Amino acid sequence: MIAAILSVWALLVGIAFLMAGSGLQGALLGVRASAEGFSVLATGLVMSSYYGGFLVGSLATPRLIRRVGHIRVFGALASLASVTALLHALFVDPAVWSVLRIVTGFCYIGLFIVAESWLNDRSTNETRGRLLSLYMMAMTGAMAAGPLLLNLGPPTGFDLFIAASVMVSLAVVPVALTAYAAPRFEEQDRFTIRQLVEASPLGVAGCLVNGATAGALISLSAVYGKALGLDIAEISYLSSAAIIGGAVLVWPAGRLSDRFDRRLVLTGVALTGGLLALSAALFAMPAAAVQIVAAAAVGGFSMPLYSLSVAHTNDHLQPRQMVAASSGLLLAGGLGGMAGPVMAGGAMELLGPSGFFWFPAGAMLLLACFAIYRMTRRAAVPGDRQRDFVRMPRTSGVMARAALRDRMDRDIAGPARR
Repeated sequence: MIAAILSVWALLVGIAFLMAGSGLQGALLGVRASAEGFSVLATGLVMSSYYGGFLVGSLATPRLIRRVGHIRVFGALASLASVTALLHALFVDPAVWSVLRIVTGFCYIGLFIVAESWLNDRSTNETRGRLLSLYMMAMTGAMAAGPLLLNLGPPTGFDLFIAASVMVSLAVVPVALTAYAAPRFEEQDRFTIRQLVEASPLGVAGCLVNGATAGALISLSAVYGKALGLDIAEISYLSSAAIIGGAVLVWPAGRLSDRFDRRLVLTGVALTGGLLALSAALFAMPAAAVQIVAAAAVGGFSMPLYSLSVAHTNDHLQPRQMVAASSGLLLAGGLGGMAGPVMAGGAMELLGPSGFFWFPAGAMLLLACFAIYRMTRRAAVPGDRQRDFVRMPRTSGVMARAALRDRMDRDIAGPARR
């Protein structure tokens, strides 16, 4: 029993190192790109490449696992991600960085799949929900802490790239030293985007908008801070703010969505976030404190959109469809992540630094309008038929799908017990 608990905590520590390295690397590339004179659009293209690798890796990793096993895949991908972090410092060029970000995204999704498979294997139906919450806390906290590591050295040198590489390498240790056999890997059934659009157009739209806005806010926050003339410490706080804001507001948004028509909650979140982003674009002063608060507020209303959209989609699916649908919604979020940094970068090229907030303002306000339209086309799901809200990570989805399966089993078993 003690060995199992230590194994879980070791894996969570490994995930924390992985996310801290990811957070540092993303912020560092934004600052370094600005210092090297990359255009904002070019930087957006570089950052969006990560999500291209992310999507390719989500398809390829299961095949790799079946061929050579979890531990070999984890070790190989972690080594490749570690080396890739260093190569950014050696080849400072937008085209090269785009290729390296594709490789990074490919590696990270593979690492998430392996780590989440292991955590899922260590959990039971009774403990999986709590473990998913711990996993989300470790991920979010480490991701928010990553940009703060910018203060350890100058972004124009090698030190911070080495630090990002070290973080990824340290993530290997708990997995490589685990005393348990590798879990049996179950490849998930998949819903196509077309099937999901037919089942829940608003759910797919919400995941796309979340991927686009969250991708833009996280990827380009350092570029935005640099354009405003903020120093490195202020940029690190700005980059962390959007992540922390989202972590704070996901839970209350979910609680509200379990009590009221989920579309109303999604509309309110998107509308509020859009108006806050619009206000930031029009009125926010360049002072660091104001910008940090604005990023936290806009990020806070952008991040919950993914979990709300997944929950809304599940309300319109049969229990046996929910697990497969989560893969398709993750794909929709990834497609949004590919588009968001490019579109936000283009907005910043055309409109100046304020384009950083103009893009999420437009995206979230359009989503709110679409949600209102959808409410005229379909009746609300009765409250007693709504699925329970589950906070969903935008990683591989292994843990989240297992949690959905647990909920599904309880929903099916409930009437029988009564």
